[in-house]
Amino acid sequence: MKVVGLLGQVAFPGELASVPRARRYVRDLLDTAGHRQADDALLLVSELVANSVRHSDSGRRPDGQVTVAVANHDGALHINVIDAGSAEHRPSLRAGTDPGSCTGRGLWLVDELAADWGWHDTPAGRVVWFRLSGG
Repeated sequence: MKVVGLLGQVAFPGELASVPRARRYVRDLLDTAGHRQADDALLLVSELVANSVRHSDSGRRPDGQVTVAVANHDGALHINVIDAGSAEHRPSLRAGTDPGSCTGRGLWLVDELAADWGWHDTPAGRVVWFRLSGG
């Protein structure tokens, strides 16, 4: 039997100031849940929320929002970052990403640290998600 439990979900304005707010929100949820990989989760949420603000319509519209949803799924941590999507940008790994670079490493970090990740479009926008094992 699969056990799925939503720990929390919240929408933030589509602005860079929402990155630390999203990180604090997830940190508070994970502190309560006692998740072992909280540091990885916080880094990846920061990267994905920043990507949403920079590359989706959520960051270009005055009323744009980015939603973060955190759930337990069979002992793993599953996090969705939901935005308005973009016709010009699709999530993809950059070829030849430099691990020492200060920019352009968001999805590379997700790919390196998450047990699994992906994205899909919905009628309302785009969901980029990742899973960390061993809650």
